[in-house]
Amino acid sequence: MTIPSILSGKMALPVMASPLFLISGPELVIAQCKAGVIGSFPALNARPAEALDGWLDQISNELQQFAQVHPDRRVSPFAVNQICHPTNDRLRADMKLCVKHRVPIIITSLQLPEWLVEEAHAYGALVFHDVTNIKHAKRAAKLGVDGLILVCAGAGGHAGALSPFALVREVRQWFDKTVLMSGAISDGYGIAAAQMMGADLAYVGTRFIATEEANASDGYKGMLVDHDAADIVYTNLITGVHGNYLAPSLIAAGLDPENLPVSDKSKMNFGSGGNTKAKAWKDIWGAGQGLGTITDAPRVDDLVTRMREEYSLAVTRFGNLNGGDVFVPPADQSMKVERAGQKSLSRYLTRRTNNMR
Repeated sequence: MTIPSILSGKMALPVMASPLFLISGPELVIAQCKAGVIGSFPALNARPAEALDGWLDQISNELQQFAQVHPDRRVSPFAVNQICHPTNDRLRADMKLCVKHRVPIIITSLQLPEWLVEEAHAYGALVFHDVTNIKHAKRAAKLGVDGLILVCAGAGGHAGALSPFALVREVRQWFDKTVLMSGAISDGYGIAAAQMMGADLAYVGTRFIATEEANASDGYKGMLVDHDAADIVYTNLITGVHGNYLAPSLIAAGLDPENLPVSDKSKMNFGSGGNTKAKAWKDIWGAGQGLGTITDAPRVDDLVTRMREEYSLAVTRFGNLNGGDVFVPPADQSMKVERAGQKSLSRYLTRRTNNMR
């Protein structure tokens, strides 16, 4: 596992909360970091652009004060997401403010420029780039990013089509820095599974929409609670990039989820509301396939506490498999699973769980 030193001892759970367009604001990010997971938000959420300076001040100051008052708590750093696309005319100005406030982590999306990596590294920040395939992952790695966010099939919003079993394991063959995995992770069991596949951190988005601190409408939160994976539609119509959306919100916008046209990717514009009369994210709601386990909209602190309990239970159950339930191939086959190896894995996972407490 590859956890950067600036994150060591700062997390109560191996999770980065993904930046949620229009939904992640100071209240949600601060609650996430106080609960011991890395909070994040898109720079474009701060509107007008001048508001970003105030947001960064508010988040930094409140987390610093909280850490001083609660020295026993693991307070996580926060991240800002930069959309690297020609239509985002705020990119350089927003990045300048991130440098001014020394934002600990920069999440980048789409067309990562080398200058951004250099500016972030100049003051000691980490750069995590999100990707959906190997081609883009290798390009980002070549530019010197500190971590890759693998947006796999089933993730909410803009998402890839590759199984996490394929993408995570292939990337791990050649990338030895931090790997974050995204895709239908909504509870502690999914977080543990992501690590067992080789990811360092789970990248969780949809589950945090259904929380009290999220800047989402009650209708959006209620739709996440009331629906499941069968109600997710994968389309590029909304923004020009393929993503997962809630079918009921498409219907409410006058669209037929069963007959959606294909959009022109070249028309993608982050300064517009999308490719339909209904605005992407505001009227048409993104969600991942893991929403079937969402049954409520609690406070972030309560949600993370629940996730920690589920994570510990998942790791314990897996460790207990060496008691006899693990499949061991017959001795006459070339592949053998040694009990000593099983016990080593159990001890390793137990240590990871204890370190998160």
